[in-house]
Amino acid sequence: MAAEVLDFEEYVRTRQEALLRSARRLIADPVEAQDLLQTALARTYGHWDGIADKSLADAYLRRVMINTRTEWWRARRLQEVPTGQLPDVRTVDDSTEQHADRALLMEVLMVLAPKQRSVVVLRHWEQMSTEETAEALGMSAGTVKSTLHRALARLREELERRAERCPATRAA
Repeated sequence: MAAEVLDFEEYVRTRQEALLRSARRLIADPVEAQDLLQTALARTYGHWDGIADKSLADAYLRRVMINTRTEWWRARRLQEVPTGQLPDVRTVDDSTEQHADRALLMEVLMVLAPKQRSVVVLRHWEQMSTEETAEALGMSAGTVKSTLHRALARLREELERRAERCPATRAA
């Protein structure tokens, strides 16, 4: 048992930064991304001895993060109440164009359904193959391809809509 604890602790120490980056790609808010990773790590720890091939631990943990994020999204969606007034939008002044582009992309990703967002993140940010993405998400390769196609089309539409509304926003 002590060896398993040390093995898990070593895994977390060596993979923590990469796993946090994955969480940040799934959830834009950095604090919520840290919460997502911590929740996923806690859930994974309970099943650590069941992961026979530890080289697949990243894929297992990403799947746990995606499932957890989906649970949170569903719970939050049930709590949302439509209103006639839009909330104030938080903006952060940052002079670097790269940060602004990243913030825009993270914001635009939130228009996608969780399944679409997961496919985009795994294929483009995590640079997983179609087959790896399909395995990680428990879907067929064809479903990954069609979901990715629809998600990218939706992102293009959203970027174009924002560019029309605000000419200063560049469609990347």
